[in-house]
Amino acid sequence: MRKIFLASTLLLAAPLTALADDGMSYTYVEGGWNRLQLDAGGAGDVTADGGYVRGSFAVAPQFHVIVGASRVSGSEHAGAARVKTTLDVPYLGVGYHAPISDGLDFTSEFAWNHRSAKSDYRVDDARFRETSRFNEVLGMVGVRNRFTETLEGWLKGGYANGGDGQDARWYGVVGGQVSFTDTWGVVLEGQFDKDVSEYRVGVRASF
Repeated sequence: MRKIFLASTLLLAAPLTALADDGMSYTYVEGGWNRLQLDAGGAGDVTADGGYVRGSFAVAPQFHVIVGASRVSGSEHAGAARVKTTLDVPYLGVGYHAPISDGLDFTSEFAWNHRSAKSDYRVDDARFRETSRFNEVLGMVGVRNRFTETLEGWLKGGYANGGDGQDARWYGVVGGQVSFTDTWGVVLEGQFDKDVSEYRVGVRASF
């Protein structure tokens, strides 16, 4: 009886093991450089640089939790006037993935972030600050593919709704990772919508 029970348990666990061991880890931490470019129309383009950290943690064979944060800042000068703007974005979400074929996964994410911006103005000896903040809810679907043992890539499409008078937006994400060991790799990623482009270059440790 015990042997039958053990055999049944192993057979039931086998599909879950296959899903978890697909060659692409959903548990990792990474961090690096972040650039945001805003097309401000007649006011010109705005560029801000900074950094980001994020992590993904598998909590079940097909589910993972995503956390992260980024900060970018940029300065503009016009005569005696100077303005420095800083944008902070913490991020929290949950993801789902399922195999489509060998080395190819369907992925989806549902997440929340809080965008907080502050602009410090200086005109001669006068100084003042403006702040703004709002929450966004995001949904995203895509695919993640392992091309070789050391190269993988992903392509995603998403929708973000900010509420509080903010325009909803569609956006796309394209990225990839080059792995040097089973743990360490370099990640390059771009995120694009109508008015904003965001680029990331980071180092990832997968577990």
